Parts: sequence; C-alpha cells; structure tokens
Amino acid sequence: MTQPVSSAQQSGPDKGAAPVSVPASPKKDRSPRALGLRVDLRSLSLLGVLAALIVVGGITEPDAFLDSGNLQLILTQASVIGVVTVGVTFVITSGGIDLSVGAMVALASVWATTLATQEYGFAGILFTAMLVGLGAGLVNGVLIAYGRMVPFIATLAMLASARGMALLITDGKTQIVTVKSVLDLGLPGSYVLGIPPLVMMFAVVTVVGWLVLNRTTFGRRTVAVGGNAEAARLAGIDVRRQRLYLYLLSGLCCGIAAFMLIILSGSGQNTNGNLYELDAIAAAIIGGTLLTGGRGTIVGSVLGVLVFTTITNIFALNNLQSDVQQIAKGAIIVAAVLVQGRTSAHRET
Repeated sequence: MTQPVSSAQQSGPDKGAAPVSVPASPKKDRSPRALGLRVDLRSLSLLGVLAALIVVGGITEPDAFLDSGNLQLILTQASVIGVVTVGVTFVITSGGIDLSVGAMVALASVWATTLATQEYGFAGILFTAMLVGLGAGLVNGVLIAYGRMVPFIATLAMLASARGMALLITDGKTQIVTVKSVLDLGLPGSYVLGIPPLVMMFAVVTVVGWLVLNRTTFGRRTVAVGGNAEAARLAGIDVRRQRLYLYLLSGLCCGIAAFMLIILSGSGQNTNGNLYELDAIAAAIIGGTLLTGGRGTIVGSVLGVLVFTTITNIFALNNLQSDVQQIAKGAIIVAAVLVQGRTSAHRET
C-alpha cells in the first residue's frame, strides 16, 4: 500500500509532475486472529508439558500413576484449586492480585461446618460457604475499589484476618461433617461414568468462567481495566464498580472451592486452603495470564492447575520430599514470568 505525498510537498517548479509515492510503514498484526494464535500456541505448549509429565509418571511409577483411581485423584485435587484459580484469573486480568484466597477458603469451610450450620443440612452448608466467600470478597473489593488501598496490602490483611477468624471459630480443632448427603458426594458411588462430582463442578465453573471472560461485556471490561484503567474510565466504564465485582467473583469461587473441600475431606479445618494463593497465582501465570493485567485465559489457567497437580502427584508417588516440590514450583513460576517479560518486550519493539 502506498501513501501520496502531501500537496505542500508537490508544490514547486515542476507542478505538472505525477505525485511521488512512498511505501507505507508496516503495521503489526494485532488482529484477534493473531492474538488467538498466540493463545493457542501457549495452550498447546502447556498441553505438551502435561503430556511429558504423564509420560514421566508412566515410566517412573507405571502401575500407580496410570491407575484409574490415581488419575481420578489428580483430577479431583485439581478441581478444588482450579475453581479458586478461575476467580484469581479474573482478578489478575484486571491488573489486581488476591493473596487471601487460601484464607477465604479456610474461613468459609469452617464457618460452613459448625454444628449450627450443619443443622440446616446440605443447603445450609453450601449457602454458608458461598455467603462467607462473597462477604470476604466484598470486604476486599470495597477496600480496593472505594478505599483506594493497594490490592497487595488489602488482600494480605484479609489473609491474616480470615486465618485468625478460622482459628477462632474452630479453636484449633477439626470440625467433622455429619450430613450424609454432603459426604456421599465424595464416595465412588456418586461418580457419573467414572467422573467424580467435584470434577464436574470444576468443569461447570470453567465453562462459565470462559464464557464470561470471552463472550460478555463483563469480560471485555475486565480486560480493558487491566490494560489501561484510565482509558477504560474515559470510555465510560465504572472502574471502581468493576473491580468490586471482580473481588466478589473471586470470593464466590473461594466459597464454592470451600464446599468442594468439605466434600473431599469430610471436615472443616482452619488449615484448609494452605498456600492456595501461591498455586492459583502460579497456575494463572504459567497459563498465560499477564501479571500486569490486560490479558487472561481460563483455558491456560486450567492447564496450569493440571500441570502443578500432576507434578505434585508424581513427586508423591516417587517419595520426593515436599521441599523439592516447592522448589520445582518456584522454578516454573520464575521461568513463566521471564517468558512473559520477553514476549511483552518483543511485542513492543
């Protein structure tokens, strides 16, 4: 494509000469198709990593790792942290952070398993877990959106407060669930075609999260706020209200995860959700969600959760210590952030 020289450049002694044409400067391809291709490549690379881990697990412990019960265990464990990660992905996409997700899961799980709550049965436990998660998310959202607190500080304060409240409620004791309809969901008899109910719940949350982020105005506003909050405000987006909604969403996901954890463990403990914030943020980052905001992918986050859960399972089967697992996770996080930094720098040049 060419651009004609302006009339000022054409004026001179040779006015009858044909206009001179210069080549237009090349433009970077920022079309949705090109962006989608990068996301697909990222997801494919994570699928490759997951496939490699499955091969490693099959070689090191073929009988134990490839057993159907172990594969169901991997998916079940990934489901709980996976639901939390969906909420965290939205928050990070908006340019925020939530360090309190693990503590919110603990608080919701112990509040939902008190004797008073269990008297209301299945519905009482589920409703309480979700309500407590929403309440904690509301506090985070108000402090950040309207109190103008830095997300790191606000959610760090919630982490400490929620853990303290969970310890206060339980007095350091484990609260055993006695509601049979809740406990039955964790038994093999409740599996549908060999799929545990927790995995199906995770699948529903994942699909809804993907649709909201990629196919709704709410998702577009989330990306816009993360990309440039001031530009989003000038475009008519209520940035403060959007951030409030996002932390409410994160809290709701924590409440759902707490209910799933109650089903899985049959109890409520103040230690539930320990280090969930690390796992959720790490899974979102290696999945391709930009830590500085403006880009998020639910599919990538889910694959990141599966990668971490599979690594943990392989290490456990091979009797490797937990400190080695944490070192491996830390190395993966550093590598993912470095790759994101190089990718962002390459796009800007």
